[in-house]
Amino acid sequence: MDQYIERVVDLIDPASNQLHNMSVEQARELLLGESAEAVRQIRGSFALLAKSGKTVRMARSLDRPMRYFLAKRQEGPALIVASRIDTIHAWLHSEGLDGQFHPSYSRMVPAHYLVDLQLIGCPDPDPVYTRFFTPPMGTLPPDLDVIGKTYIAALAEEIALWLRSLPPHEPIGVSFSGGIDSGSVFLVTYHVMRQLGMSASRLKAFVLDLGDGPDLRQAQSFLEKLNLSLFLEPIEADPSALDVQETIRIVEDYKPLDVESATMALALGRGIRARYPEWRYLIDGDGGDENLKDYPIEENPELTIRSVIHNPMLYQEGWGVGRIKHSLTYSGGLSRSYVRTYATAHHLGFDGFSPYTRPDVIAVAEAIPFIDLTKYSVERLYELKGEIVSCGVKALTGFEMPVFPKRRFQHGALPQSALRERLPGREEEYREQFLALYH
Repeated sequence: MDQYIERVVDLIDPASNQLHNMSVEQARELLLGESAEAVRQIRGSFALLAKSGKTVRMARSLDRPMRYFLAKRQEGPALIVASRIDTIHAWLHSEGLDGQFHPSYSRMVPAHYLVDLQLIGCPDPDPVYTRFFTPPMGTLPPDLDVIGKTYIAALAEEIALWLRSLPPHEPIGVSFSGGIDSGSVFLVTYHVMRQLGMSASRLKAFVLDLGDGPDLRQAQSFLEKLNLSLFLEPIEADPSALDVQETIRIVEDYKPLDVESATMALALGRGIRARYPEWRYLIDGDGGDENLKDYPIEENPELTIRSVIHNPMLYQEGWGVGRIKHSLTYSGGLSRSYVRTYATAHHLGFDGFSPYTRPDVIAVAEAIPFIDLTKYSVERLYELKGEIVSCGVKALTGFEMPVFPKRRFQHGALPQSALRERLPGREEEYREQFLALYH
């Protein structure tokens, strides 16, 4: 048995890693080091694998998927790693190993964990998960001005790192609705570009318009109040072109809210691509809701104000690795659902960036003393996000950022009644459509 010959097939392009402070090889060396916490030093977007003997270690950032599948061969185990389930399936098929495959047998590397696998044959050992990102909770003072300034300063630093990494003169598009997250990302990006001496003419705020949706009016109002209307560019699309089956194939998931959001992202991306065939770089506000715990608790019977406030990174990671409700196939929270953003952008040839998903920004959010600020009031929790972000944007940029009530992306491009006609929103049907891809 100890003569088994293991095989590792890494189908993730190393060039797809966007690291700001080290090379891919240096980052892989950190994975193989004695301290998992050292992986926290890696700045940027990454999905990395490193091998030493029979040991394989994997880690990824929150803003991209990383999946793996362990196949059995006569010679020894084969580990296949890719961004997508269908990529793994295609490789197995090419090797005559697809009889072992089912999509539920694939595994997702959870964000913020180092995953250890031992390739020692049959039976397969369980992976070992070790955290490399554990920000302390509630360490900031209960002062909204201090919190806002610290939070948006961290956001600005991540945006500056990203902007400096781009080819000069390349245009930059913001996926924009005029909401708190996309609004703050637009204003901070605009501010940082000017601070760095970059031309703001490179910047556009793209808003999706499927007809009579509230986002276009909100986006117009947001920018008009700041005398920045020249940056707005509506992207019109036909609701009849929305194709939920295509969305499910691209995102490889079946959760209704994520399927709906991804369908809108595809419509926006296709409109941008049709108008600007060479456009590459997009930035968005994904992760902002998760950081400041801005989801309607009453819509989820599993949640209470206490569970939301007391569980670290609940919305980023779900209930967490090792818990009964953690999905090995999909991970949890934004660690799972970010595929709606990554896969749709990648499918259309864009390089996307979500600065609110960066660890340094999340660390500030985790340091917010939510207990002191809310006293367990749900209504107060919902108010905090707008106050914190607007305070921080004002301190950094001088702009008095308009704050509108929360609305999901899929509810802003067209009325909800029209959305339901196109996307019925039944998880069981979506799951069946996904599994049918492999029948």
